[in-house]
Amino acid sequence: MNVTETKLKGCFIIEPRLFRDPRGYFFESFNEARFGELTDTQIHFVQDNQSFSSHGVIRGLHTQTGDFAQAKLVRALQGTVLDIAVDVRPDSPTFGQHIAVILSQENQLQLFIPRGFLHGFSVLSETATFFYKCDNYYHKASEKGVAYNDPFLNIDWQIAASKTAVSEKDVQLPLFNDIFHS
Repeated sequence: MNVTETKLKGCFIIEPRLFRDPRGYFFESFNEARFGELTDTQIHFVQDNQSFSSHGVIRGLHTQTGDFAQAKLVRALQGTVLDIAVDVRPDSPTFGQHIAVILSQENQLQLFIPRGFLHGFSVLSETATFFYKCDNYYHKASEKGVAYNDPFLNIDWQIAASKTAVSEKDVQLPLFNDIFHS
């Protein structure tokens, strides 16, 4: 596996080593010991989640805080998504900055997002199956979120505004500066 740290400290793009033959391919999607060696990050995942979405769906921007904060390892099993991570660690030099990474069944890239980040994605293909491993359990009372179209964050979701599909819950999320005070 090849691991590259992004401009957001602790956020890594992971490129697996694929073994191809006439039958298809095989790869190890995660190895806790190897990941720790390559990133100097100790992680133990306790919950896996999966979603299926159609073109134009935007999910996010979400986080969990306090004792239920979550680190995530995400990837697209089918289709193509634009994955977004926003640094909301108050003492971070990249506080309020984001990265955008294309994750697809073709490139097999994964993104590791540490605790202290907002996360979301948009579906660029006709459909997408999205998978993520979490190092902490979901806890509704610890949920926070920011509007996907927040002008301060200025994220290009690569979806025309007329084609977006966003949940009612996500449409009602507050603006970044209303909860994080940049």
